[in-house]
Amino acid sequence: MKRLIALVGLAALLVPGLAQADIFEKVGTFGGQFLKIGVGARAAGMGGAYVAMTDDATAVFWNAAGIARVEEGKSQISINHANWPAELSYDQVGYVFHMKKIPGAFAVHARALTMKPMEETTAFQPFGTGRTFDAGMMSAGLTYARSFTDKFSAGVTVNMIHTGLADLSQQTFAVDIGTLYDVGAAGMKIGMAIQNIGSQEKFIEREARIPSIFRVGTTATLFKGGDQKLTGSFEFSHPPDNSERVNVGAEYAFHQYLFLRGGYAFNYDAEGMSGGIGFHFPASVAGMADLDYAYTDMLDLGAAHRFSIRFQF
Repeated sequence: MKRLIALVGLAALLVPGLAQADIFEKVGTFGGQFLKIGVGARAAGMGGAYVAMTDDATAVFWNAAGIARVEEGKSQISINHANWPAELSYDQVGYVFHMKKIPGAFAVHARALTMKPMEETTAFQPFGTGRTFDAGMMSAGLTYARSFTDKFSAGVTVNMIHTGLADLSQQTFAVDIGTLYDVGAAGMKIGMAIQNIGSQEKFIEREARIPSIFRVGTTATLFKGGDQKLTGSFEFSHPPDNSERVNVGAEYAFHQYLFLRGGYAFNYDAEGMSGGIGFHFPASVAGMADLDYAYTDMLDLGAAHRFSIRFQF
């Protein structure tokens, strides 16, 4: 049954129009729905309120300007994995680096939503043909970001997007742009991003735009004393094929080694409360490392578990 749910879900993501409903004219009319799924256990643990908080290699999936906050001369690699309901897997990798004589930061990155091979059935062979097929979506891209002042940074990403179902496949391109502004008081930052600006994609004789998303948010220090710090984050997003969404989250840091997180995603069909934990390992011979885990309540679908590891060297 879970495999059937996976197939139906992926088909709805891959083939625009399958999820149309009269009550929502635009629902199901856009392709590339996996591009809406957040990346990274830290962000997920904070309910997805991350457009203004991002400052590491996962920024390429939230706000391109964020990679400009990676320490000059340092490189970062981020590896993320998510176990989704119905045996779906969501994996991402990002690498941030700097180039001599060129100001700013660069990143290369990729992500993929995949499922295990499924057995092929037909009307005449309902118990299987003996063959299997695959389905999934992926994107790969390049990001560049630069700090123009000590408070303002901006970035741009170019992505190649690929969708596949059995022997069918399709490719298209999209662009993300983002900005970050450090207010300079109470740790407040303001972030804005417009993602998935691109052309239409055509899959199984259906044409549809990919979902361009507008995000804006803010983050601020709510409490700081001794070795403890509490940060709050808020994000508003406007997808083109659904109603507006709100994400709120918080992160508690103890000695900058242990992090506890919580958040909530409002007005989502299959997301609600989330929480997570993170560990920071200070600089050593191998460099700095972070290990994070997040749990997301997917409501009727069950739960999603995310794991992330990040190295800076």
